[in-house]
Amino acid sequence: MVKLTKIYTRTGDDGLTGLVDGSRISKADARMAAIGDVDEANSALGVVMAQGPAEPYRAMLARIQNELFDLGADLATPAAEDDDFAPSEMTLRITAGQVTRLETEMDEMNAALEPLASFILPGGDPVAAGIMLARAVVRRAERMAVAAATDNRINPQALAYVNRLSDHLFVMARAINEANGGDILWEPGATG
Repeated sequence: MVKLTKIYTRTGDDGLTGLVDGSRISKADARMAAIGDVDEANSALGVVMAQGPAEPYRAMLARIQNELFDLGADLATPAAEDDDFAPSEMTLRITAGQVTRLETEMDEMNAALEPLASFILPGGDPVAAGIMLARAVVRRAERMAVAAATDNRINPQALAYVNRLSDHLFVMARAINEANGGDILWEPGATG
């Protein structure tokens, strides 16, 4: 377990930060940008949780918030050439089971929705709008994780998870809006 007795360390004053293995990298590195975006997405979901989403969405979001911490730890753990990305007592890794659970939940939520016939605008119910904001941050986190993967070995399941999560949040927002007045449809050229 983590135990912090002092929040500031001054070790990052030179623009570097530590990874799980003790190595130091620039705070501007794509890996650190991805970790920061994951943290930002988690914070956006924290705002959603403070709004009191109904079940089953609350339970799903609580799991996702915990998994986003796992994802950040996974991204912060450098992989050796022979690393199979299996979690261990000392290493958190995103697993195929977590990705599959997102898919299953998404399929269950989507089954009750009408097929999309238009793009939709973020908004509607305040909880759904917050989830759409978190989804956009997750998409940025995915782009940065992919950028980090060009120079680093990144867990393929971490990349799959962050990809699937943006879809999951999109479907969840639609499901919440469905129960509260429906999607807000894009009207192409409506202001022209």
